[in-house]
Amino acid sequence: MGQENPNSIGTDLPRPSWCDSKNPTLRLLGPGSMTLQEEEIPSPAPGEVLLRVTAVGICGSDLHWWEEGGIGESKLERPLVLGHEFAGHVETGRLAGARVAVEPSIHCAVCDLCRRGHPNLCKSVRFAGHGEIDGALRRWIAWPESLLFPLPDNVSDAAGAMLEPLGVALHTLDLAHFRLGESAAVIGCGPIGLMILQLLRRAGASWIAATDRLPHRVEAARKYGADFCSPATKGEEVESILRQRSAGVDVVFEAAGDRQALEASVEIAATGGRVLVAGIPPDDQICFPAAVSRRKGLTVKLVRRMKHTYPRATWLVSSGLVEVESLISHRFSLEEYDKAFAAATRREGLKVLLEPWRAPGG
Repeated sequence: MGQENPNSIGTDLPRPSWCDSKNPTLRLLGPGSMTLQEEEIPSPAPGEVLLRVTAVGICGSDLHWWEEGGIGESKLERPLVLGHEFAGHVETGRLAGARVAVEPSIHCAVCDLCRRGHPNLCKSVRFAGHGEIDGALRRWIAWPESLLFPLPDNVSDAAGAMLEPLGVALHTLDLAHFRLGESAAVIGCGPIGLMILQLLRRAGASWIAATDRLPHRVEAARKYGADFCSPATKGEEVESILRQRSAGVDVVFEAAGDRQALEASVEIAATGGRVLVAGIPPDDQICFPAAVSRRKGLTVKLVRRMKHTYPRATWLVSSGLVEVESLISHRFSLEEYDKAFAAATRREGLKVLLEPWRAPGG
């Protein structure tokens, strides 16, 4: 595909007749309002390549845009293409023909934070599906070649799209400075929470508790290696975990994004423990009990995206140490976007994936 002529557009994936020469694109118009329209195939700028998008995950942050018309300080100011968890096939440039996972964050690379190894904190960062940069919910995208990571033969495109949330989970574990033999709790067992759980097991956690409001996610946590699982209902998860570990746990990973989860995290954490906040609250407010946090001497860290995690994430999946594709519970075509976002909003299953070259109902 494209090896002899790196500027050609491959044809090995099927194309519906109604968009042979166009780029079907999903644009968010406002909360709960999206349209699928034909647009031109983009022309890559210097340093960019043309990418045929094959798999896009719907992230919790995408749902903030879908449900609220924004996230944090950012608000919808124009029709926006969502989608930052994605993989695809390279059509131009030196990587033509390769299947790749895509780093969605374009950082400046020259500021002090970037130079010190913190590109996720770059003040000039641009992010796919956020603000001025359109994301990947379309068939074709032009993207910087330096942000593409080739996939091994045993890692599918769908799994490649999951490397972005796995990168967030890896970065969260890095921030925790987790030590062999420590105990942990995961509060919120969506895809990132379940990836954190798997990483904890590989990192040598002595005991892992997991909790979520949804029964099917509690069961998933048990499947992926939690030693103790409890439904998150009216604070009962705190009591049930403390019955198992009266002194609390060494490290708590909050991945639910709501006030109850953060309060539970503080209560569950042991004296001198650490709390990692990976969830994004719907009202952009983080609240937790100050008195008990001071009394316990807790270290609380907030997680912002990830750093240079794609090589490690790729190796973990390729080697079979972390399972990501089994987290995908739903797959839809672009034309079925209403069903996809409905399933994701209702938190059905685990990860919802859109496949731009998939036939409706396929």
